[in-house]
Amino acid sequence: MFKGIYTPIVTIFNEEGKIDKKSLEILIEKLIKDEVNGIVILGSIGEFFNFSSLEEKKDYIKFVSKVINGRTKLIVGTGDNNIEEVIELNKCASDAKADAALIITPYFFGLDENYIYEYYSIIAKNTELPIIIYNFPARTSINVSYELVLRLANEFNNIVGIKDTTDSISNIRRFVQKVKKVRKDFCVISGFDEYLIPNLLSGGDGIIGGLTNVNAKLFVDTYKAVLNRDFEKLFILQDKINRLTELYDLTNPFIVGLKEAVNISLKLDINTSIRNYNIKINDDIKNKIQEIIEK
Repeated sequence: MFKGIYTPIVTIFNEEGKIDKKSLEILIEKLIKDEVNGIVILGSIGEFFNFSSLEEKKDYIKFVSKVINGRTKLIVGTGDNNIEEVIELNKCASDAKADAALIITPYFFGLDENYIYEYYSIIAKNTELPIIIYNFPARTSINVSYELVLRLANEFNNIVGIKDTTDSISNIRRFVQKVKKVRKDFCVISGFDEYLIPNLLSGGDGIIGGLTNVNAKLFVDTYKAVLNRDFEKLFILQDKINRLTELYDLTNPFIVGLKEAVNISLKLDINTSIRNYNIKINDDIKNKIQEIIEK
């Protein structure tokens, strides 16, 4: 159902903390031109945690949906510890003709899998929108087991995939072997850009990768090379992906570095800080980002 290259777009805010719609439209148009398979909003890189209200999220969903206008898939991050708000946001996403909801596991409390099952089952019963489970243990302290994912996938047809953001290809392999082989339409997507090729070779379906904000075509070309079994080309492309991955190590939070890379690659003049902060990048780091992009 969901295969290929998906961009979790950064949310660009101006200096006053308002959404910079003009710059976002430029980014979205570039991603569509580069043939990404879909765009993800309100994810971790999209600063879902920095939106001020449910209403602001709804307005943002409607805005992005209108810009995309069905030209590529739209996946909306609707995860929250408050189940009622997740269900309400799912309805908004469905009304805006989104293709799926990306829902992170409950965070902060470290719930056991009985409660995680309850969380997803209640949500699945209250929406027809396809659901992609978002497994991000570095941020939630929970690494969802393949047994739980298999149970949910077997019981709910609208739970259609998992985004696995773990630094372990073994996790991908388990989800492919234990879940995807039982339910053929279930998608297994990596949250680490550099795992695109290992994901696909393990039987997975692609990535939701932040670096596609900067150079989507590199990843789209890599995806096509795997499909075409052009292994000689893959060595070259993987080397480029490895170099681009260095962007994650240059700033803290890394979202700031990604925004600066978007700023440079699209020749914009945007606020690169996260919302409501004034995090500036010095010229030395900007030059390193420029160098990585050029290489």
